[in-house]
Order: sequence, then structure tokens, then C-alpha cells
Amino acid sequence: MEGTICRFCGGMRGNMNNIFGVRIIEEYVHMCHDGVRQGWHERNGGNLTYRMRPEEVAECRPYFKETPGEWVDIGIRAENLKNEFFISTGSGKFLQNVDLEPQNNICVVEIDDAGEKYRIVWGLERGGRPTSEFPTHFMNHSVRKRVTDGANRVIYHAHTPYVIALTYVLPLRAEPFTRMLWKSATECCVVFPGGVGVVPWMVPGGPDIAKATCMLMEQYDAAVWAYHGLFVSGPDFDTAFGLMHTIEKAAQIASIALAANGGRRLPHVITDDNLRQIGKEFGVTLNETILNYKDDDEMYC
Repeated sequence: MEGTICRFCGGMRGNMNNIFGVRIIEEYVHMCHDGVRQGWHERNGGNLTYRMRPEEVAECRPYFKETPGEWVDIGIRAENLKNEFFISTGSGKFLQNVDLEPQNNICVVEIDDAGEKYRIVWGLERGGRPTSEFPTHFMNHSVRKRVTDGANRVIYHAHTPYVIALTYVLPLRAEPFTRMLWKSATECCVVFPGGVGVVPWMVPGGPDIAKATCMLMEQYDAAVWAYHGLFVSGPDFDTAFGLMHTIEKAAQIASIALAANGGRRLPHVITDDNLRQIGKEFGVTLNETILNYKDDDEMYC
């Protein structure tokens, strides 16, 4: 069968004559492209990792390096991720270049049989290493694999401007932040009924933000990083990207509404009873702690 040209990297889909014809690589590149198109990845901002399925590893294996890279200590140990393979963006690489030269901007890494080291088996041909936040991603992949019985495979971080803007005006707590988002657009409580966690400002890429995010990922699919961006997980690229997109759009609506009202308490919003009705109609269970949160002095309740 004659193949078709991949619109990102020029590989022949269907012919499988190089790794760019492998579907999971195409989908990964596509998600990077979508994030850039939204304006979320200035310079080398943001990162994406994906825990590969065994059949996807098998499809990519013929294109792996004859001699893999050296084993590198991750700095943490996750036994439930031993012998796994991940696709990762490169440290210092620009996501806007991923669709132009995937081989120089992303990589496939293998985890050792102790769950504490990685080595590059494909990609970053001009040198480099996985994203500087790989330890954070790695820790959170471990948590999300455990709490979702292996369903979650994507971790995505982006510099979403309206979410960042809201961290300057809302309390940095899950309850008021989630309620503002839920009440900004009708579908939000359906897309993230569990709410969003909030991490106070911390140095990116360090152990503190990794541990703080892991604590939230025990409960939430998404965590706001104050003054920095958004961190989400999902079972596949569409779900993870859709979660990021929905939260950012709700934050945009909230920012516009608050600005239009002079920063004062909004005169009318989606009510708590409205939220309960939406949950009932769509068959989702809303986080009751967030739903029942009240503070009469706060504009977003």
C-alpha cells in the first residue's frame, strides 16, 4: 500500500520505513505542535512525556540506536516504572522545532530494571538529555500509574497565560481556584469534576515542586503551578490536551469577566445548584469538598 506524507516531519505514514511512520511518534509530535499553536510554549518553555505501551515500543525498536546512551541516574526510584519506555521533549529544546526536526528535539528513553536510571535509545541526535523536569514527570507518572491502575500515560506541562494570571488574584488553594473555573464555563465541571490542585510557587525542576505536585496528583488530574503554568495528566494525548485547553479557556473567561467588572465580586455566576444539576445530567461525581466550599468574602464563590 502506498503511504502518505506526515505533515509534520515528512515521514511516510503506512510505509513504516522510519520511526516517523510510527503512529505514536506522529501523535506525540502533533500534540507538541498543538501546544505551540496555542501560544503556550515560548522559547524552551513547557514539556511533554508519554509512557509507551509495549506494542508501541516494539514498533519503534527497529529504529533505536545500535548503541544506546549511557545510563543516567534520575535521582529518585519508582519500582512501578522499571523497564518502561518514555517519549520526552529535550532539555533546552524548543517545542516549536519538534515538528521540524523531531530527531533533534525529542527522545525515547528506557528505564532500568531498578526504576532509577534512564538511557536514551532514540533521538536527540545532536546531543542533549530529556527535559530538565524529567524527575518531576517521572515521579508523577509513578503516582498516576498507581492511582489510575495504569490508565494514565501522558504528563504535560505548559505555560498557560490566563491560568498564570489568575494565580496573582485568586487564593492559591484548590477550592476557590476550582470553583472559579467551574463557574466560568458550563462544561468545566464535566471535564474536571475532581477539581484542580494548586502548588505555591517553587523553583521549577527541583525536588520540592516534584513532591508537592505528586501529593496533588494522588487526587487531581491537574495542578496549577503558581506564577508558572499548568501540569496535567491523562490516558492519551487528546484527553490530556483537552484538559489543559479547557482549564486555560475557563481561566481566560474568568480573567476577562473579573477585569470587565473592575476586579469586584461577580454579580451573577453559575450557581452551586446549577453545578449539581450539570453533574447529574452528565453522570459525573463532583468533588463535594470543593462543591460545598464557602467563603462569603470571596468573589468567585
